[in-house]
Amino acid sequence: MKLIPVAKAVGMVLGHDVTEIVPGRFKGPAFKRGHVIQAEDVNRLRDLGKENIAVLDLGPGWVHEDDAARRLATAAAGHGIALSTPSEGRVNLIASHDGLLKIDVDRLNAINAMADIMMATRHTDRLVREGQVVAGTRIIPLTIEDAALQVAENLCAPEEPVVAVKALQQKTFGIITTGSEVYHGRIEDQFGPVVQKKIAALGSRVLRQILVPDDKEMTVAAIESLIREGAEIVMITGGMSVDPDDLTPGSIQATGAEVVSYGAPVLPGAMFMLAYLKDIPIIGLPGCVMYHEASIFDLMVPRILAGERITRKDITSLGHGGMCLGCDDCHFPACGFGS
Repeated sequence: MKLIPVAKAVGMVLGHDVTEIVPGRFKGPAFKRGHVIQAEDVNRLRDLGKENIAVLDLGPGWVHEDDAARRLATAAAGHGIALSTPSEGRVNLIASHDGLLKIDVDRLNAINAMADIMMATRHTDRLVREGQVVAGTRIIPLTIEDAALQVAENLCAPEEPVVAVKALQQKTFGIITTGSEVYHGRIEDQFGPVVQKKIAALGSRVLRQILVPDDKEMTVAAIESLIREGAEIVMITGGMSVDPDDLTPGSIQATGAEVVSYGAPVLPGAMFMLAYLKDIPIIGLPGCVMYHEASIFDLMVPRILAGERITRKDITSLGHGGMCLGCDDCHFPACGFGS
């Protein structure tokens, strides 16, 4: 740092906090360390008793925290991300549209393993809304060597971004509700309305819903019919347990679909099933989806709508964080479920 007349400090970086005291009302920094002094700041600094001010002398090869944060955020940001202006050395990465947040966790960890640099994000594979802050970055000191900053930027350089938001595709769903008691009108279907509401909230639509009894051939026929009619995703509610008359898993297999998984390390959602008939996902939903605000549905369906083809590894990896606590007031996705 060096001490210079305040009138000559415009454009330079303040080297320490400048405290303001208003008796009985306020005591705190009027200007914070790292502030770039503006022409309009000169008179106020003089009012605070500063005729001379200590500034940082940024020599060649050094970068101020605001510029460093801006560069880091720009390097890390992919599609669906907007950047805030720097504030106290920090830049936020903000979702520019609704969608599925994608974080390259390995490269994020590599960035944070570097000295004097940090980047924090929300959990990957979470639904986010336009305008939500999804990550933030800054350097720890006030300045950083440009060479070190370039190393961090290069870690962000591969084609896939470190932070991005994938837009959800609008898809047409076909719903099949199994159960002889519903098919014959003995009880009212309560599963279908829940699922339809969830699908609509994700921006997609339901082609139609077919009711079938506990009958494998009728279930297979309903799947095939919905696909012929244009369903891009088929969702089957009910009949997913291991009871002898629960025939949904066998019906899905009977279509010739490739089964990714029957069962998931998620509570609620253990009896979930996912298969693909060519490129069409067929999803077997356990009954818990009807009763729980957050379940396997909310972890898997947004990823499918984001255009991802789910693998068995994607499902088995849900075990760490796959326990929902069933809070009285559900705060999902602002909680640890599925993370």
